[in-house]
Amino acid sequence: MFADPTGAHAATFAAVFAALYVAHQVGDHWIQSQHQADHKGLPGWPGRLACAAHVATYTATALVALMFLIAGTGLRLDPWAVGVGLTVSAVSHYIADRRTPLRRIAEALGSAKFYALGTPRPGHDDKPCLGTGAYALDQSWHVAFLFVSALLIAA
Repeated sequence: MFADPTGAHAATFAAVFAALYVAHQVGDHWIQSQHQADHKGLPGWPGRLACAAHVATYTATALVALMFLIAGTGLRLDPWAVGVGLTVSAVSHYIADRRTPLRRIAEALGSAKFYALGTPRPGHDDKPCLGTGAYALDQSWHVAFLFVSALLIAA
């Protein structure tokens, strides 16, 4: 796709992906408020607003990580490419965290059973952990789009 005999694009991609992955872990698990986590998948405007607030703080965390990357390494990134990459990350994150789209994708791909793996029984709180199929699919979705975002930013 790109003629890059020096490997500069590959190095930029690797650095950007690492920064976005760290920001993902921090933004999705430390920065996200309990209210956002509890409400972002709800139907209607309360869910949409909670999810949008989470995506805003998540994206701000990614931007801060990229700023630290630039400050710490002297790496030069095109601001427009950063904007496009972070937009792709934000939109894909919102889609996944609204829950229904990701569940429907899993169902369409024949992964509905995996998506439901580890889900508490209705009316019970007998599986309070991170070890669900929905969580695994959510995280892999996010990482896949971090890859795409890093490619867009590095290009």
